[in-house]
Amino acid sequence: MSLDSIIDSSMAQRLIGAGILIAFLLISIVFLLVTKFLSRRLGSSKAHKLAAGIIKSISYSGALFFVVLGLLLALTALPDIDTKEWQNEYRKIATIAFLIIGARVLTNVLSVSISWYVLNVAPRTTSKFDDTILPIIRRFLSVAIYLIGGLIILDTLGISISPLLGGLGITGLAVALALQPTLSNFFSGAYVLSEGMISVGDYIELQGGPAGYVVNIGWRSTRIRTWLNNYVLIPNSKMSDTILTNYSGPDPKINTIVTCGVSYDSDLEEVNRIALEVAHDVINSSNFAVKTEAPWFGYDKFGDSNLEFWIYLQARDRIGSFMLTSDLIKSLHARFAQEAIEINYPVRKIISGDLGLANLEGPKPAI
Repeated sequence: MSLDSIIDSSMAQRLIGAGILIAFLLISIVFLLVTKFLSRRLGSSKAHKLAAGIIKSISYSGALFFVVLGLLLALTALPDIDTKEWQNEYRKIATIAFLIIGARVLTNVLSVSISWYVLNVAPRTTSKFDDTILPIIRRFLSVAIYLIGGLIILDTLGISISPLLGGLGITGLAVALALQPTLSNFFSGAYVLSEGMISVGDYIELQGGPAGYVVNIGWRSTRIRTWLNNYVLIPNSKMSDTILTNYSGPDPKINTIVTCGVSYDSDLEEVNRIALEVAHDVINSSNFAVKTEAPWFGYDKFGDSNLEFWIYLQARDRIGSFMLTSDLIKSLHARFAQEAIEINYPVRKIISGDLGLANLEGPKPAI
């Protein structure tokens, strides 16, 4: 083969390599322009927001993919390169480049999908579990994808990852033991959210603990605002281990019962009539009462000093039940005083025989 033939062959291979690179650069530009156009076109429709977001998230990564692919193919077309010698190097470079691009595409797609769900679907669900836990899952998956990709890259470069995995296992165990309280609160928070027992805005009370409105349910703790207008931070592990009463569920309305008692000399039918009349007046005048729920009255038991009874009303919420109870007690006390219906103080009646009276005189002193 003559020198001119060799030069012509080398020049042709270089031109082919340059042509491949230019072609793939044009493909990457076309891909970028098409994806940008599609994302804008689909983004104008609410029904295609997710598709538009996914296409937009992969536009730059896809264009970079074609640039890298064209560069690698162009290198293989260059002359005076021993294909067997460079084959492993090409494979390593291609693997690393495509792993980085693939990890980027996967994390972008997951991030866009989860963000779309949190913004469009989660607000319509009854549980707040997805609102809180999905952003955490999004961050965790992103870290996991890049970590797995990094391990594969190290293995591609010939670096043994077995010692690294062993070290990560020991380190992970140590970190898990050190973060045991935090992890306990995290999983307890996930349990509380998945149960759907409480949500932001509910009035709750813990057994032997504080009570108030739920302001925020986080991955570590739940924050409530008490009736003293103070914030209380409760670890989620305590929330899942204690008995909790939700006064806002299944309905904010709460039954209110006021107990009282009247003298045994009272006219029970008259007491019944007056008590219900007072209860109706309180319901009609109070902003805290449920207007559609009629009051109930009933005698409860024979007490030590009074015949005890109860009056049932329904308040709009937990705080309203306190005000409604106060209004009913004040009105009932005033009306009983007006009607001369007696509420006895504690009374004890002591009966003794003649022997007891004689013993009270005691022995007479001797003269």
